[in-house]
Amino acid sequence: MKKELNVVGKRKVFMIISACLIAATIVCSLVFGVEIDIQFKGGAIITYSYTGDLDKAKVEDTAEKVLNTSVNVQTQTDIATKSENVVISLAGTKALTSDQQANLTDTLQKDYKDNNLQMVNIKNVDPTMGQEFFFKCLIAVGVAFLLMIIYIAFRFRKIGGWSAGVMGVIALLHDAIMVFATFVIFRIPLNDSFMAVILTILGYSINDTIVIYDRIRENEKITGGKQPIGQLVNSSINQTFGRTINTSVATIMAMVVVCIVALIFNVQSILTFAFPMIIGMISGVYSSICLSGPLWVMWQEHKLKKGKGKKNK
Repeated sequence: MKKELNVVGKRKVFMIISACLIAATIVCSLVFGVEIDIQFKGGAIITYSYTGDLDKAKVEDTAEKVLNTSVNVQTQTDIATKSENVVISLAGTKALTSDQQANLTDTLQKDYKDNNLQMVNIKNVDPTMGQEFFFKCLIAVGVAFLLMIIYIAFRFRKIGGWSAGVMGVIALLHDAIMVFATFVIFRIPLNDSFMAVILTILGYSINDTIVIYDRIRENEKITGGKQPIGQLVNSSINQTFGRTINTSVATIMAMVVVCIVALIFNVQSILTFAFPMIIGMISGVYSSICLSGPLWVMWQEHKLKKGKGKKNK
């Protein structure tokens, strides 16, 4: 007989690990701060194409002198046109005026005439609209959580669906925090990629959790409810362990390839999505196996103890 992993028995260890990771995320956020992209806080993004070699530091210094504000300069390769682009980003409460745009373009083209700078596009984001977009994204995440709880409560109503749904969502919150930690630690500004990763990870992670809950329901039917809840859940986790790991590893490997390609071609927009996705998927596997089921066991055991206490009275 194959030896089972005692996941439920080690639940306190897993919860301590998760608590430490969450605490570390909070500390990093307070110490290093959280970078927020212009999409959420307002500002402007100006993209220029160029040829030859371009010194980012010098371009940044020139742009700051012209606009009289701090800016961030990044270079990237446009895969579609094969051209090299320099992206100048600045946060602010007001959009750039046409005169500021023209002045910046004229100065850059004059100072770097050998690089043939040409404006590709400019995007101004109003601060109010950016904040509104951010809150709408948070609402979308909240609605996703609520719908998942309702779905799990209905589908697994015979094994305590509401509690299963709540514990599953708590595990998802853990995954969302780990994705947030990735953005904070690696100094990636929170942008639409952050929200896209969060919503995608919610789907991946809850799918693994539902597979485990489904096996718990089947095993409860087989045993007639006579098996202790901890043993029942532990057996169900072990029975789905291989499937969860195999599917997750395959998806993670695909995202690793995407990251490598993005690094080779310096495509930051893809890299800032793919890398947090990898961390989120790893966290999703961990939370589905080590958190959602064991948390549900704790809740069910608490209910049993509470019920026995009332009977003794």
